[in-house]
Amino acid sequence: MATRLNRLLRWPINQRNRRALRVRSVSVLSSNCNGACICHDLGLPFQSPFVNLWMTPADFIEFLRRPRAYLAMPLAFFTPDGAGCPAAKLGGLTIWFAHYASEEEAAAAWSRRAARIQWDALYVLMTDRDGCTYEDLRAFDALPYEHKAVFTHRPYPEIRAAVYIPGFEAAPCVGVCSEYQNSHTGRKWYDAFDYVAWLNGGT
Repeated sequence: MATRLNRLLRWPINQRNRRALRVRSVSVLSSNCNGACICHDLGLPFQSPFVNLWMTPADFIEFLRRPRAYLAMPLAFFTPDGAGCPAAKLGGLTIWFAHYASEEEAAAAWSRRAARIQWDALYVLMTDRDGCTYEDLRAFDALPYEHKAVFTHRPYPEIRAAVYIPGFEAAPCVGVCSEYQNSHTGRKWYDAFDYVAWLNGGT
């Protein structure tokens, strides 16, 4: 949980990054909350439905292969055992609306933000969490997106989109990269990635 000191120390980091950012209209499609948290830190509007939710890497990659087709499909909500949050099928894919109180709230947010997607300014972001396999990393790397990145717990020099996040080498995957590294720093784990340069047009 973020402390008051974390938030105080985060403020100048966010301000510096916002000054360096040259774009204001992008859409970040992210397999979990990292994309939305980065947009929030940068003061960017949410122009993507991928906010406060997560998908498995395999499902996320499948979505990215046909995003317009999937976005034209209706959400079919269901009640998974012990999930504690709304969940929905989108075609054969599953979306976990982790930070929504109800199906109605999740559906409204999904529809509203999907309509805002900037198709000519897409950035896609994934992590090696939630059952990600090496085959998933290779499949993500092969997707035809100019701007894509996947956070990994160790280096993968053969994966062009891989962004190594130090600190999780002994774990099977990266941790929650939107969290602070400790209770007395302003740095979050995803600060190991120069996301400002990425959004400014880097690959």
